[in-house]
Amino acid sequence: MPNLPARTCCISRRRFAKSMGTALGAAAGFHFFPSLAQKRLEKPTLAGIGAGGKGRTDIEQAKKAGFEVVALVDVIDAKKLDKIEGRLRSMAQVRESFPDAAFYSDYREMLDELGDRVDAVTVSTPDHHHFHASVLAMQAGKHVYCQKPLSHGIWEARTMNAVAKQTGMKTQMGNQAHANDHLRRCVELIRSGVIGKVKEIHAWTNRPIWPQGFHSPPPKVPTPAGIDWNQWVGPAPWVDYSPRIAPFAWRGWWDYGTGALGDMACHIMDLGFWAMNPEAPRSVRAQQQGATEISPPINSIITWEFGPTPYSAAEGFTFQWYDGYIDATFDRDSWSLKKNGDQYNHPDDDVLEGMSFRDYGSVIVGSEGKLFFHRAKNNWQFKPNVPTSEIDAIPTSLPRAPQQNSYLEWLAAIEGHIDQAASNFSLASPMTETILLGVLAQRFPDTRLSWDAQKMEVPGRPELNPFIRREYRDGWQIQV
Repeated sequence: MPNLPARTCCISRRRFAKSMGTALGAAAGFHFFPSLAQKRLEKPTLAGIGAGGKGRTDIEQAKKAGFEVVALVDVIDAKKLDKIEGRLRSMAQVRESFPDAAFYSDYREMLDELGDRVDAVTVSTPDHHHFHASVLAMQAGKHVYCQKPLSHGIWEARTMNAVAKQTGMKTQMGNQAHANDHLRRCVELIRSGVIGKVKEIHAWTNRPIWPQGFHSPPPKVPTPAGIDWNQWVGPAPWVDYSPRIAPFAWRGWWDYGTGALGDMACHIMDLGFWAMNPEAPRSVRAQQQGATEISPPINSIITWEFGPTPYSAAEGFTFQWYDGYIDATFDRDSWSLKKNGDQYNHPDDDVLEGMSFRDYGSVIVGSEGKLFFHRAKNNWQFKPNVPTSEIDAIPTSLPRAPQQNSYLEWLAAIEGHIDQAASNFSLASPMTETILLGVLAQRFPDTRLSWDAQKMEVPGRPELNPFIRREYRDGWQIQV
């Protein structure tokens, strides 16, 4: 056990300040930040929920930003593994990097035992745990940095936003490019009307690069010592352990991941969604290849129809998503996708106008031109070209993240320097809802699904309700 502050026999300083701040804030009608009131000099403490793979990156980046890592939570206990190889190495390495951090396999136990010794958490689990880990942490008074997609289901995304507002916690979704200056600048340019009123948005990816499109689980394999498989399955339906499910290929399972769309759209659709700031989509439709009852499609094209916004054409706009390699197949013997060539889904040349789809990830189509964009490259391009003088004349309107770093931006919100990080749950939740509506359409393809956002339902399709709000396995019900 690390050298954490000892529990006191009465209410702790931090918890007392928090409870008093909540009462005073409610009475006076403003938010109260204990860290500002106490003028604390110590680093905020952090627990990493999901410590291997992407979790390791989140934890290390949070430490660099200024957090003190006091706890690690993961279903894989590297110190009990007989073999540490492949993707399990990152779990062993993170334990070595933080030898004094308390270790847990169950985040509920960590939240209960460490109490107010933890200020914040990163949530870097498979998708099906995002809701439970984040909501329980916020209800326990912890700020939350949650990986994308924000949740596994539509109801969960909306509820996470509601809980964040109720608790006043500082939140951030892990679509790190949201903190990049060039993405924020392009949002400003689109909203300025430099390409006219937006009519269409297109976004694409080569994912999935993991297996999808299988009809039945892989053969059962004995669970290795050191892996808490019951905790890994958590709130989702049971499946027997196999290394072909975890630690990596869970994205290709409806019950645990959300496929290529859930994995990548929060990154690649971010520019268009943030720029347009739309109400909920009116409808969605999916065309695809290879989906089964248990696994997302090998490739797909999804189209959302949105109503008008101040930045769109009067009739609204469409948002189209493309994923997966064309004509790929799932090979059960190798448990992998076999590609037939290197072509993956992307817009046709009417949209691209000769531009290489490999060089960009999205294109915004306006009434007066197009903006081609890649979240990882600071080299967006207009067609037709827009003079530099015209671009330079458009004022800056969005705040910039410190050092273009999402972890520093989240810390700035926790310390009270800003109200919220830009990709906080109030923005991340509606975008995640939209993306997960596309996931719903993938399960029922080739049909236009109308969407009633207020009722959170597809009118006339009550059989879809269990996919909008899922049931949880016994012992995983949660009060919200």
